Amino acid sequence: MIISHKFYLQPTIEVAKQLLGCILVHETEEGLMAGKIVETEAYLQDDPACHAYRGQTKRNETMFGLPGRAYIYFTYGMYHCFNVVTQPKGVGEAVLIRALEPLRGIDIMKINRKIEDIKNLCSGPAKLVIAMGIDKNYNGISLASGNLTIHKREIKLSEDKIFATTRIGISRGQEMPLRFYIKNNEFISSK
Repeated sequence: MIISHKFYLQPTIEVAKQLLGCILVHETEEGLMAGKIVETEAYLQDDPACHAYRGQTKRNETMFGLPGRAYIYFTYGMYHCFNVVTQPKGVGEAVLIRALEPLRGIDIMKINRKIEDIKNLCSGPAKLVIAMGIDKNYNGISLASGNLTIHKREIKLSEDKIFATTRIGISRGQEMPLRFYIKNNEFISSK
């Protein structure tokens, strides 16, 4: 079952935790690809590492839009990252999807990434975007309909299976424990 926009109105930290175990699905001309979300990071509007921290700009305007939309941004001059917008329109918060456990369309993902190692296919935000064939054209689209969707997890994930720690690859707000991953999952980006 596809997750509705209403889900993304919960506090962003809760959304980041509850997305763990959910399935990201991308239907393409090459075929269907799917991966279980195993690692996320929350970005809050008052968080100095958040793109919305200094207010709305042309670059981050999607973050201030409707919840349940994709926020795709370009980083390091070479990679795209995939986020899910949370909170009501006008509040700039999102959850970065950091890693997936590949489930379907693995051969397509291997072609997209030009690698064979399944554990390395989607074990980072830029890696999963390349593997899943997601690009800037998805920025602002609804994740509740269309060919890029997030589906509810089939099994409840208890709090003791979720590990909270500090985020990776940021220069401000590093001390905040806003990165979440499924304990003992071999597909996360880093421990």
